[in-house]
Amino acid sequence: MAAEHLLPGPPPSLADFRLEAGGTERGSGSSKCTGGSRGLRMAKFLSQDQINEYKECFSLYDKQQRGKIKATDLMVAMRCLGASPTPGEVQRHLQTHGIDGNGELDFSTFLTIMHMQIKQEDPKKEILLAMLMADKEKKGYIMASDLRSKLTSLGEKLTHKEVDDLFREAGIEPNGKVKYDEFIHKITLPGQDY
Repeated sequence: MAAEHLLPGPPPSLADFRLEAGGTERGSGSSKCTGGSRGLRMAKFLSQDQINEYKECFSLYDKQQRGKIKATDLMVAMRCLGASPTPGEVQRHLQTHGIDGNGELDFSTFLTIMHMQIKQEDPKKEILLAMLMADKEKKGYIMASDLRSKLTSLGEKLTHKEVDDLFREAGIEPNGKVKYDEFIHKITLPGQDY
């Protein structure tokens, strides 16, 4: 799936992630994230906790403490933060920012790439697109048997037991209909925290 279809417009800049109370970007190109006590507030995309988590991970790969990581470390850093980029997606992110495979990227660029990847990986959108492709007549549902077939034969293939467990958790009868909106809502709810 091409990223340009999912991500309209230019990639966000660091100013989109952190703004001064007056609306201007802090510093002159500095990519350091500091706490809210300095007047920073989060803008549109990421919470302060997310930025702190990303900065901590970024710092692990910034071995020389220069505020940059190697492009070759990007995929591992992204995966450590829960993203699932393919090598092709990582290459496209780097190309978007004019960075070759042997280059480096700063924290601002890393934040932008992470935001774009997470936005692209929206599980609800991915599931909906897959279900829409299976629903040729556009009825708003597919048969459970058709969904089982897709889940066990396409993409990251599930076993029949995994599909049985998924159906049981989502309350789907083996021979029933699966409505998109209900199914997506049920399977994307956060797990119980015991």
